[in-house]
Amino acid sequence: MPPTSPAIEDYLKTVYAHTEWQPDPITPKVLADALGIAPSSVTEMVKKMAAAGLVSHVPYGAVRLTEAGLARALAVVRRHRLIETWLVREMGYAWHEVHDEAEVLEHAISDRLLEAIDARLGRPARDPHGDAIPAADGTLASEPWVLLGDAPQGHSGAVIRISDRDPAVLRLLHDLGIGPGTVLTVTDVSTETITVQAQGAARRLPAEAALAIWVAA
Repeated sequence: MPPTSPAIEDYLKTVYAHTEWQPDPITPKVLADALGIAPSSVTEMVKKMAAAGLVSHVPYGAVRLTEAGLARALAVVRRHRLIETWLVREMGYAWHEVHDEAEVLEHAISDRLLEAIDARLGRPARDPHGDAIPAADGTLASEPWVLLGDAPQGHSGAVIRISDRDPAVLRLLHDLGIGPGTVLTVTDVSTETITVQAQGAARRLPAEAALAIWVAA
């Protein structure tokens, strides 16, 4: 596997995350916005990554992971999601508190410690937000899904994953008792809210929350 640095690992993980739940490849501008850095810095790093065989890229075009880049990205994603799971189960963190901690720890812990964490947790398949944890060999479980914000009235399905991008949304859903595995039935849809039946009660969600929830298709 090509050598990488923490910065390159962050790039690879961001490229992977962009296409994990939707099909459009990431552009340098979107990559710069996601990482919060200048487009010129992204251009230089993408060139470096392309030279290392981790991504494919043409000027002003999309950035795509190569086979080697995907393998490295999945290894970083595995670390991140196992650490998040460990922090929630073993260290008393709430699910909206773990992302930033995992961003730091994923570059610091050894493979030996990661294996010990995985074993202690019982080889979990998903993290606290429902994201699939890649296996040590890079394999990843998947299932058909639909974004709750796009689901029609009457659709019913268990929550597969919830985006950890917005802690406020995670706190709201926690207060409403909605998490991975919760069965939601869409009862009303408007431009600003979506109402679902969950655990025998009606829950009205703002549009931004509905766009952060993936349910079984």
